[in-house]
Amino acid sequence: MAPKVNRKRYNLADVHAQFAEAVGGEEVEFDAEGGTYTFPHPVFAEEEWATKVDAAENAAEKGRALLGDEQYEKYKAAGNSDNDLGLLFMAVQQDSQGQIRKRPTR
Repeated sequence: MAPKVNRKRYNLADVHAQFAEAVGGEEVEFDAEGGTYTFPHPVFAEEEWATKVDAAENAAEKGRALLGDEQYEKYKAAGNSDNDLGLLFMAVQQDSQGQIRKRPTR
């Protein structure tokens, strides 16, 4: 078998850093009534978090899965909408796909 010509070799730390830069970081931060909230960026989220978000059967369950109990309670107590969280999550996913396609290469 002949060796590949122009074979590219990746460095995982560099790839991770490039994707983090392309999508704006490893966390999503947003402002809503009651303060600033965060959740893991879906590209970098741990499997347990992603599984909870994917398993959510309604907007309230998805909101709690996204933010975790403490932030979710604060978010809801401030009068914020579960549906708005769902829209934000969809926007993050769509933005990520566009940014990843434009990812700079070395």
